[in-house]
Amino acid sequence: MSLTSMAESTRKTSLQWRIPPPIIALLLLLPIVSGSFFKPFNVSYDQRALIVAGKRRMLVSAGVHYPRATPEMWPDLIAKSKEGGADVVQTYVFWSGHEPVKGQYNFEGRYDLVKFVKLVGSSGLFLHLRIGPYVCAEWNFGGFPVWLRDVPGIEFRTDNEPFKKEMQKFVTKIVDLMREAKMFCWQGGPVIMLQIENEYGDVEKSYGQKGKDYVKWAASMALGLGAGVPWVMCKQTDAPENIIDACNGYYCDGFKPNSKTKPVLWTEDWDGWYTKWGGSLPHRPAEDLAFAVARFYQRGGSFQNYYMYFGGTNFGRTSGGPFYITSYDYDAPLDEYGLRSEPKWGHLKDLHAAIKLCEPALVAADAPQYKKLGSNQEAHIYHGDGETGGKVCAAFLANIDEHKSAHVKFNGQSYTLPPWSVSILPDCRHVAYNTAKVGAQTSVKTVESAGPPLGSMSILQKVVRQDNASYISKSWMALKEPIGIWGENNFTTQGLLEHLNVTKDQSDYLWHKTSISVSEDDISFWKKNGANPTLSVDSMRDVLRVFVNKQLSGSIVGHWVKAVQPVRFVQGNNDLLLLTQTVGLQNYGAFLEKDGAGFRGKAKLTGFKNGDVDLSKSSWTYQVGLKGEAEKVYTVEHNEKAEWSTLETEASPSIFMWYKTYFNTPDGTDPVVLDLGSMGKGQAWVNGHHIGRYWSIMSQKDGCDKTCDYRGAYTSDKCTTNCGKPTQTRYHVPRSWLKPDSNLLVLFEETGGNPFKISVKTVTAGVLCGQVSESHYPPLRKWSTPGFMNGTTSINSVAPEMHLRCEEGHVISSVEFASYGTPRGSCEEFSTGKCHASKSLSIVSEACQGRNSCFIEVSNTAFQSDPCRGTLKTLVVMARCSPSQDTSYLSFSTA
Repeated sequence: MSLTSMAESTRKTSLQWRIPPPIIALLLLLPIVSGSFFKPFNVSYDQRALIVAGKRRMLVSAGVHYPRATPEMWPDLIAKSKEGGADVVQTYVFWSGHEPVKGQYNFEGRYDLVKFVKLVGSSGLFLHLRIGPYVCAEWNFGGFPVWLRDVPGIEFRTDNEPFKKEMQKFVTKIVDLMREAKMFCWQGGPVIMLQIENEYGDVEKSYGQKGKDYVKWAASMALGLGAGVPWVMCKQTDAPENIIDACNGYYCDGFKPNSKTKPVLWTEDWDGWYTKWGGSLPHRPAEDLAFAVARFYQRGGSFQNYYMYFGGTNFGRTSGGPFYITSYDYDAPLDEYGLRSEPKWGHLKDLHAAIKLCEPALVAADAPQYKKLGSNQEAHIYHGDGETGGKVCAAFLANIDEHKSAHVKFNGQSYTLPPWSVSILPDCRHVAYNTAKVGAQTSVKTVESAGPPLGSMSILQKVVRQDNASYISKSWMALKEPIGIWGENNFTTQGLLEHLNVTKDQSDYLWHKTSISVSEDDISFWKKNGANPTLSVDSMRDVLRVFVNKQLSGSIVGHWVKAVQPVRFVQGNNDLLLLTQTVGLQNYGAFLEKDGAGFRGKAKLTGFKNGDVDLSKSSWTYQVGLKGEAEKVYTVEHNEKAEWSTLETEASPSIFMWYKTYFNTPDGTDPVVLDLGSMGKGQAWVNGHHIGRYWSIMSQKDGCDKTCDYRGAYTSDKCTTNCGKPTQTRYHVPRSWLKPDSNLLVLFEETGGNPFKISVKTVTAGVLCGQVSESHYPPLRKWSTPGFMNGTTSINSVAPEMHLRCEEGHVISSVEFASYGTPRGSCEEFSTGKCHASKSLSIVSEACQGRNSCFIEVSNTAFQSDPCRGTLKTLVVMARCSPSQDTSYLSFSTA
């Protein structure tokens, strides 16, 4: 196909239904209101796969946690999951969000589970619901409501009657909720599978025989609810016979369930990793992730879920820990804001398409035929009778060598396998896809201050904009948070109390106050010895701030670490104030109910003339939370009641301050973030919505890789970035939480920062880069065309192509570099080589500029010349995306 005809085809297929947003909203709601998703069907399984509506299926699942996004984001996330090749959406159920107070349920807003499930069904996708109710998930307290630890006699996740009673009550509540809403597949809904418990095998030994009994009870209880769909347990090698045990990990191709009657399921494919405050940012290469997935299906797997396909945001105080950051981006195919992370999203989309081409053969065979191709090379071949008649065959050729490419013979033909890669042959002859050969575009995310997009500005304007950052406001108000006991709802008791027993996790903060009497002899003793007394605590978590007479003496940060802090007292009575803080409750491990927070062991003051002072026996006054929290100064309704004062621009940074200002929403539809890099540590709210904790703590200087080699087994410390920089500075503000103008921003700052340097910005995929050679495989979308299907078109006769695509609502505004030949460099640093087709830029610009997406054939024909005969040529392109002129409409691409 010529480039002209190709562009015209793209114009037809990728275009451009211009539908007003109100009509789009109505279209999204219609199937939800009707409740009609599928013709009722049953789901069972055999040793090979899940059997959906009577047929074995190879299923790809996308992990999306509904509370980590807003309901307004859900349709787009689900649509992009489906477009990326997912058949299923998987989510946990978050007990702490649904029952924050014992017996009081919440299924509204971000916790509207039924609405989320209906949206999944209306998109034509299935749903895997992981009820748990322990979820881990880097979620506060592993998803358990904190009130649960106060149930008399309770021990979590073991053969304990109080725990089993509460667990059964909640699991039954969720199953009944799904049944009443007709969400199970046999009712025409999308729910095809459920999960009970979660990764219990990791901690089961800690509970002895009671742990084994608990597993049997949990399975029996779940099966007894009559949900009518299969149940799974992950990382549970002793799962009972009627429960499928599943794998979690970076690689699950060697996993076998505990019974030959069960299929091989991968419930968590870790496509990235979480991040801690003070840590660097993990990244898993797309090539390695694709390798892991291909190997899984190659070796007999049938259901694989990306954990996460979309990670999202730990809004409010939902991040677990301790010390997990507010962003839960997870290096997922869809980033924290719902934008495609390229090339990961596109490379996996191609992988899923290749696997779907193999599905007829994969389901036809009970097991693959194995063939050794070399010392580190092997083939798995699936063949049998197709469902529509005739023979079907698909093969996977793997090279597990971490360093060298391999040349192998298979079915009389030669194949080259890059290191650490799998080639997929849907017809046992032609390669449709190789995990190490990325044809998908790379998208570079750009972060722009509110105002005209950088892409539409001149170079001089860009320099001026970047040198003079656009800050959120020049007008700020301040409110001092009292240091110490501030309200009437305090209480006094003997001894140091455990933090969570007092706060019930209603706040991160707990004040402890006691009086220390210092004699003249003590003062003389300290002067004579040139020393000061010291506060010593055997063990504490997460943050301890020590005040003497309302002056900060110091802070300690750590997870169950010994705390030693020198203090200075004056003669007479002194107020010793200890502020313990949580930064996410423990979410993983055995005996969670016993972990607690605050202090463990003894606390004392050392260095006094007459010996140590045992603080564990002192009289302490306790105050939960902050005065500003209690008065809800962060809400639109209550903030004006507080006594705010104008903050002067030259004011010095102060600890324990509330700040507020108002800002306008940036134009357009791009995700909005607050850049809080000028602040210290605290929490942020916009229009009363809790954005989350912020902390400008620096990551370690060392440990990041200058280059990222996909080859070899992945771990979370491989291919990290952001060393020597703040772990997180940008915080997502969902657009549905914003008004056009006068948005209230409130911050509580603990350590001192400069609010005048806060900025509001937007994020988008502003730069696209593509790199495809003549040797790349034909487009996967062509495999399903009639010519390919009936054999009249040879696969070898179809040229590769490059696909460039901006995010919705954006178009390719400029093509800044294009070269067909032997170009050099990498994205944003391309240059022409010795071989270059002179019309490269004009041809690509004509095909792409002004369009949301375009396809460019990589061939001499398309570029009207062969710039260097006998040389393998490559097309590289760098383009920019900008908001389309018509931002009041959405553009849908069917390409």
